[in-house]
Amino acid sequence: MPNIWSEEFGAAADAPIVLVMGSMSQGILWPDEFVGRLAAGGRRVIRYDHRDTGMSDVIDFERDPYTWDDIKDDVLRVMDAHGLDSAHLVCHSAGGLLGQLIAVERPERVRTLTVIGSSPLGGGEGAVIMRALMGEPQPEGSLPEPTPEFVAFYRELIAAPPPRDRRERIERMIAEDRVLHGGGLPFDEDASRRLAERLYDRARDLDAAANHRLAAAAKPDFEPVGVLDRITAPTLVVEGTHEPAKPGHGTFIAERIPGARLMTINGMGHTLPPEVHEELAGAVLAHTADVTVR
Repeated sequence: MPNIWSEEFGAAADAPIVLVMGSMSQGILWPDEFVGRLAAGGRRVIRYDHRDTGMSDVIDFERDPYTWDDIKDDVLRVMDAHGLDSAHLVCHSAGGLLGQLIAVERPERVRTLTVIGSSPLGGGEGAVIMRALMGEPQPEGSLPEPTPEFVAFYRELIAAPPPRDRRERIERMIAEDRVLHGGGLPFDEDASRRLAERLYDRARDLDAAANHRLAAAAKPDFEPVGVLDRITAPTLVVEGTHEPAKPGHGTFIAERIPGARLMTINGMGHTLPPEVHEELAGAVLAHTADVTVR
């Protein structure tokens, strides 16, 4: 089993929140200020790096292939390592798929579920994005496709040669951050650069994160459509008004999970800029309050 880097904030006696970031993403993409707000609100907050990202182990995928089921099981391993029988799961992007799957398979381990900028489990979001990038029509009933700006950027990125050095890599990370930001709020390029430099410098191997794509290809769909009605954890679904990658997908999640509540944050895209921290942290604190441990 790979070693998974994690860190925690807040008092050990407080209700635990495990933050699950998206595909190919380090745990520090959960902003320090947002994490601090949760801890100050009386939560024990844990964030971690997925395998093949940040300071967690790098995997030789050809020798030891894995699927997203294994990445999902890493969430449970992090909980075990911190002595948690159950926790509130707060998940972003593809991390939301992991959270939904855990809530289906291991409901006793999920006190509440929060999914941010995510897609419905079994909805085929990867295929939707790929068809958009290839310029192919979407079948009737598909999830909404990404914005034209998102599609144009990633088409160009796929065709571009790999970055030659640290400077080029960081510039590309900033450009990607700008697109994912969505344009609904001012983009702070200096802050984006500081974050990109931090992500670059703490990663054991930035290129290893691409193994997540191989893991997704090994098992394209976690579960068939229709399993979300099995989720019993109280669920909060959050989506920004300027979501570029998965616009409108939050509605599909909220419609399929019994009792789920959909929250829309004005101006937010697919990232978590400072302007949304207070509103988002307040919503998470309210959602995770006064929940009976099963």
